Amino acid sequence: MDSRNPLMDCHYEEPRVSNSEWRRGNPSVFFIIAFLVTGCTSASPSPAPDSVIEGTALPELPFLSPAPPTKAPPIPGLSAEQIRNGPYQLGFTDALRIVQLSNGRYQEGVPGDGNYVEIHVTDFIALGDINGDGLNEAAALVAEDYGGTGVFVFLALYVAKAGEPEFLTSVFIDDRPVIESLGFEENQIFLGSITHDADDPFCCATLKNERHYRLIDNHLKLTDYTTFTPQGKPRTISIESPVLGAEVFRSVQVKGTVSVAPFENNLVYRIYDLGAVELSAGALMVTASELGGPGTFDTRISLGIILSGAVIRIEVQDVSAADGSLLAMDSVELVVK
Repeated sequence: MDSRNPLMDCHYEEPRVSNSEWRRGNPSVFFIIAFLVTGCTSASPSPAPDSVIEGTALPELPFLSPAPPTKAPPIPGLSAEQIRNGPYQLGFTDALRIVQLSNGRYQEGVPGDGNYVEIHVTDFIALGDINGDGLNEAAALVAEDYGGTGVFVFLALYVAKAGEPEFLTSVFIDDRPVIESLGFEENQIFLGSITHDADDPFCCATLKNERHYRLIDNHLKLTDYTTFTPQGKPRTISIESPVLGAEVFRSVQVKGTVSVAPFENNLVYRIYDLGAVELSAGALMVTASELGGPGTFDTRISLGIILSGAVIRIEVQDVSAADGSLLAMDSVELVVK
C-alpha cells in the first residue's frame, strides 16, 4: 500500500543517469572532450561512446561539468486549494443541489433551524490520475452536517475542466468515520478508515477497513474491501483469474485466494451489469487446510444469457453469517463475447 500525505501532490524521484548514459545523451560535450584529448596526444581516434565501460568517470575539467538532472515536471490538473474553493454537490439530500465552497466551508441557517446546512472539506484531499487522461483529479472527504447528531462523510471526486474543478461524483462513507488515509493507487482511490460495525453505537466506530474505488461510467465503484480480525489479521479476497477486461462467453472460471477462510468455507459471488443491477448470485466453496486459515477457490460460474458486448462485474464476497455484513470483497469487470 502506498503510504503518503494525502494533502500533497504526487511525488517524483529525480532520474539517475550514469556517466556513460550522460555522455551518450550529450554529444556536444563528448566532442569537446575528444577535441581536447586529440590536441594533447597522438592522432589515434578516441573510442566511440558505446565502448565506454559503464561507470567510467569523465575527465576532470574545471570548466566543463555535466548539468544536474532536472526534476520531471508536475502533472497538471487540480490543486487542493481549488477544491476548497470549488463547487460541491450535496450527497445527503434527495434533491440535486450544488453549493459554492469558500476556504473549504459552506453554511446556511443556524443550528436548530430546519434548513440548517454546514459543509466542510476535511484535511484529507488526494491528487492523482484516476481516468488515465494524464491530469490530476482530486479526491476529497467532505462532511455534511444538518444540525442533528450525525455528520455524514462522503468521498467526492473532482475533474479538471478548463483548469477549474468540476464536481463529478461522490459516494457515502459513514456517519462520523475515523479516516486514516486517502490516496491514489494505480488509477484507483485508496481509503483506510474505521467505520461502524453492525453492533457499534452511533458515537463510536470500531470496524477497521481498507478499500479501493475505481471510476466506472463516471461513478465511483467499490472494487475491493478488507476488514481485520480481532487479532489484526487482514481478511482479504484476491481474484487471480480472470483478469480485468478479459472476454468471456457463457461461463467463466473464477480462481483466487483468501487470507482467512470464511464461515463453513462458503463465499458468495454476485454478477452485476454496469448499472449495478444484479444478474445472478450463488455460492463459491473455499479449500483450506485449517479453520480460519488461508485458502483457495477455483470454480466455473455460469453467466446465463447476457448480450454480446455487455460489460459485467463479478464480485466475490465474504459475508458475515451473524449479521450479513460484508467482511471482504474483490471484483473484476469482464466483457461478454
